[in-house]
Amino acid sequence: MSDFIKAGGLGDVSAALPRSLRSLYDVRVLIPGYRQVVSEHPDLEIVARLDAAHGLPACELGRVISADGLIIYVIVCPDLYDREGSPYGDQSGTDFLDNDLRFARLGLAAAQIAAGIGDLGWKADLLHLNDWPSALASAYLAWGGTPCPSVLTIHNLAYQGLFDRNRLPTLGVPDSAFQIEGVEFHGKMSFLKAGIVYASHVTTVSETYAHEITTPEFGCGLDGLLRRCEREGRLTGILNGIDETWDPRTDAHLESPFGTNDLKGKQSNADEVRRDFGLAVSRGPLFAVVSRLVHQKGVDLTIESTETIVRQGGQVVVTGRGEDRFESELETLSRRYPGQVGVRIGFEEGTARRMFAGSDFLLMPSRFEPCGLSQMYAQRFGSLPIARETGGLADTIEDGVTGFLFKDASLAAMLGAIYRAVDAYGSRRKLNSMRKAAMGRSFAWTRSAAGYAGVYDRATASAV
Repeated sequence: MSDFIKAGGLGDVSAALPRSLRSLYDVRVLIPGYRQVVSEHPDLEIVARLDAAHGLPACELGRVISADGLIIYVIVCPDLYDREGSPYGDQSGTDFLDNDLRFARLGLAAAQIAAGIGDLGWKADLLHLNDWPSALASAYLAWGGTPCPSVLTIHNLAYQGLFDRNRLPTLGVPDSAFQIEGVEFHGKMSFLKAGIVYASHVTTVSETYAHEITTPEFGCGLDGLLRRCEREGRLTGILNGIDETWDPRTDAHLESPFGTNDLKGKQSNADEVRRDFGLAVSRGPLFAVVSRLVHQKGVDLTIESTETIVRQGGQVVVTGRGEDRFESELETLSRRYPGQVGVRIGFEEGTARRMFAGSDFLLMPSRFEPCGLSQMYAQRFGSLPIARETGGLADTIEDGVTGFLFKDASLAAMLGAIYRAVDAYGSRRKLNSMRKAAMGRSFAWTRSAAGYAGVYDRATASAV
């Protein structure tokens, strides 16, 4: 949850969606007591104690009330969560070996709250679970006989939470559940599959991705199960939103504010980005990459296309962190093309926002993209995405109007889109028309909240 800690787009969703739903429901958030959470609240109010179960330890439940009144419950269990690193792994990026315990404890805590904890004074009518780390909660509800509906949102099907079957007793998973219609996945236990099997409803973060995951190409071995969910009416795609701070007229991170009626500020931001990344003064287009540097994101295609971009008079700036080989190759590119390619390994919010504001184009050649947020941020800031036509990218970019789409995850297809973008850059009238169309797009969370409200109503009605 980006109020405290963020490892990807889910952190933004976990902060924004609950707030957008508060006008409709009494929404409360449950999050593990990561070091970054507890350190911000040294006087955390403890409101309940959760008993140990199976091989999962007892823990305390703290309560935080945010400045805008959102109630956040924090699972206080230092042995599991008080660590350096991200929510999922150490500072080197290696997953914690006890992630099954850490996130089974999260799922069980959610189920215990749904079952009713006397000293808490509040009981959930529905659990909304996100990705594999909380997916086991729906199974604990079923195994415990708790009549509480659950909605599981899949943000990225590729991460499934797979663990050895010998961990079942420790996690409190019945032997009877280890079968193809339960939690078993190629001889291992899958937290995500458990969530899909036992949840009342499954959602994912764009309509196109909801269809894609029912196919062998994108289904990660779960396409058969997801096709069944689709036939049963239990699978829905709801596009993520972005928050209101993504407004170039008011963003305090920018060198100069700007809007659709005055685009001069984009040039000031471009000049600042070039200075910041050590690029030469240029009249050519500026391409940005703000991404995890991993194979899924098509970083290899970006690297392969860079020579062509530079030859066309363009420049490239990159920020992100990911696989060592991509980080190394990008840094090599910056040395090969000094003044034309700038690379910063890591992520800083202000830098990313200025890159969106200053760049002319955003490169997003993802092999798959459940939703994607960067292409929405870019459009709001007048940077036209160049993206593969997949998942949320297909749902949020209008080809030739607010960006450029290409079909195949190949260098040839990507270069075709880049050439079209460079052609548009050569016509100031065409470029500014596309910028204004992109900046006029609305990706408000209120639309997403309405979609989830419909799913919640169906899930609660089916549970009666």
